Amino acid sequence: MGLAWQQGPLATRSVGQFLVAEPLPERLLFAEPLRRRMRVRFGDQWVADSEDVVLLHEPGHYPVAYFPLAEVRPGVLVPEERTTTHRELGPTAWFTVRAGDARAQRAGDAGAQRAGGAQAQRAGGAQAQRAAWQYTDLPEHAAVLRDRVAFAWRAMDAFYEEDDRIVGHAADMYHRNDIRHSSRHLVVRDGDRIVAETHRPVVLYESGFAPRWYVPREDVDSSALAPVDGQTFCPYKGLASYYDIGQRKRAAWSYLEAWPEVARVSGFVSFEPDLIDVHLDGTKLALESGQAVTPHGIDRGLDPDELLRR
Repeated sequence: MGLAWQQGPLATRSVGQFLVAEPLPERLLFAEPLRRRMRVRFGDQWVADSEDVVLLHEPGHYPVAYFPLAEVRPGVLVPEERTTTHRELGPTAWFTVRAGDARAQRAGDAGAQRAGGAQAQRAGGAQAQRAAWQYTDLPEHAAVLRDRVAFAWRAMDAFYEEDDRIVGHAADMYHRNDIRHSSRHLVVRDGDRIVAETHRPVVLYESGFAPRWYVPREDVDSSALAPVDGQTFCPYKGLASYYDIGQRKRAAWSYLEAWPEVARVSGFVSFEPDLIDVHLDGTKLALESGQAVTPHGIDRGLDPDELLRR
């Protein structure tokens, strides 16, 4: 969960409430300074580099980084005829992004951050259509976004904070993972078969999600787990591998090489309580409502090996 997505306070499915007498507007947008140096890489060039980035948190969306126009490489933004209108922020101008030589010819993605566009190899450089946007007639209360531009995340080659690549979306300072050791009794059953039993699980508390219980491999009947093709990517934990258990499809998963921030669950196995019976101290667990994740794929040009080296 972040400030405005999943079940955060500004999200459309928030589990909390503001303790105010008058109802708040249906949608609240929040902008704040990132206070970190952020850079954008495209076509073997740095197309933007700024320590004055503003993050926009909009209900139902990951945070979006807005760069001062003065800190975007000259000639990178090519105006398009296409314009749209944002329901709160007004007229929106769109740009093709052009830069130096691209390393590969790819199709851009129209999904993340409200844009994507076709990215192609051309003589003299690379370009991505519908790859950046700017609000051109902002209301006064949104003046903090004036003379700023945002880049479509998956249309660019990469985003960085200092020299570290940031994957998935701009860093959300309101999202966190906390991991705690436990001595509670956790049992996983497939019918009469005990798939896992432990008195030493770890529980991962991730903002906006129900607690997820992870079991050490030594306490899992590995013969019950059938690996399946296809992994998913989490910007906060890494690549997840999945397992079928009998007729229960993708009922368990594991971060085989979890990122350092959540290394304590690396190699452990978690089980989906809506797909298989999971009991904690004798109580059957059930998945809470509102747990669907705002979808996104792996960033363009980011391969699994690079994720594992992070």
